[in-house]
Amino acid sequence: MSGGEVFTREKLIRFHHCDPAGIVFYPQYFVLMHEVVEDWFTHGLGCDYAAFIAVSRRGIPMAHMDCRFLAPSRIGERVSFRLTVKRIGTTSLTLDMDGRGGTELRFRATFTVVLTSLASGRPEPIPPELRGPMERYLGRAA
Repeated sequence: MSGGEVFTREKLIRFHHCDPAGIVFYPQYFVLMHEVVEDWFTHGLGCDYAAFIAVSRRGIPMAHMDCRFLAPSRIGERVSFRLTVKRIGTTSLTLDMDGRGGTELRFRATFTVVLTSLASGRPEPIPPELRGPMERYLGRAA
């Protein structure tokens, strides 16, 4: 990854993430990725994600996901999740994320979320107080 800042979070792979073989069950990666996005809002953008949902009544539902699973992750391992911004639109945001166990690439994902009013269910423009901090993470080279 190159360009803007990279938001990184290390995640411990726990029992509840895994199938009976002790390997991450792929839908759990989507849960982990969303946790990283919540942390990015709170710690990277300075926007408390809980207040974003509960007070501002906004959400960022998934509109599109493209993900490649490249190697298994197992219970007890630590996986480093890295997030950058690929594109900032008027109401949507495309993010790149990958996960590594040590130096081994485990997955790579690109996904689009849409800033949405929870009251109306309709897209809303990304406000300047979020757009500015998001721009710091803009830019990724594969």
